[in-house]
Amino acid sequence: MPGGDATDAADLAAEAEQAGWDGFFVWDGIWSIDAWVSLAACAMRTSTIKLGTMLTPLPRRKPWDVASQVATLDNLAAGRVILAVGLGADDDRWNLFEDIEDRRVRAEKLDEGLDLITGLWSGEPFSYQGRHYRAKPTEMMVPPPPVQRPRPPIWVVGLWPATKSMRRVARWDGWLPNYAPPDAAGTGRPPADALADGVRWLRQNRIEVGLGDQLFDVITEGTTPATGGAEMVRPFAEAGATWWLEADWTLDPSVLVETCRERLRAGPPRI
Repeated sequence: MPGGDATDAADLAAEAEQAGWDGFFVWDGIWSIDAWVSLAACAMRTSTIKLGTMLTPLPRRKPWDVASQVATLDNLAAGRVILAVGLGADDDRWNLFEDIEDRRVRAEKLDEGLDLITGLWSGEPFSYQGRHYRAKPTEMMVPPPPVQRPRPPIWVVGLWPATKSMRRVARWDGWLPNYAPPDAAGTGRPPADALADGVRWLRQNRIEVGLGDQLFDVITEGTTPATGGAEMVRPFAEAGATWWLEADWTLDPSVLVETCRERLRAGPPRI
């Protein structure tokens, strides 16, 4: 849901669950409706659907705040939260309140932030010392850990075929694909083919680091019609995608909620 307010999100999440969708995700912006308040509202109106952001620009956040938000929501929703993270888009909104940091710094903060978050989710006193963040152990008012163990799933943006970015993805639980052509001319290949190449690389890398037998999601997105969408989705499923994210970022705010409602009611493009 790329817009709307918390009431809209709660209404549409309930409709999505009733229509058989598997997850409901909200936009997490720089200066916007608070995503975690919206998701809490969604949690109170649903019982089975997965909930998350698409996506949280973790280098812009205090990792301990995100750890608290996700764990609180996971307890409220009885273990239904997915945390989706990335570096954050290089757009003008970033500069509303502070200068944008370069990609190297944001990448360092993303790695450290994820390490810090997962340590804090243990529910035990935890210490950490990194280049950008630190945590001193405390036994006072340690919040409860998330319901999901060992932790809620973490999906990470990865730029294919940039191996450093993809190695980060391989450490976690899901790939949110971004693509970069390997040469100036580009490959001209359709996204499903590029996805398949990235999936093969990830599978091999996860085997090499001892994670090959653990569940791993691959997420792709786009828009499908109310009927006949299965054939649009099928090539991505055959390439290795496990989630199709129905997302239309071109919707005018004046029609966004009703357009989303109409598409949700038609049901997901299952194959």
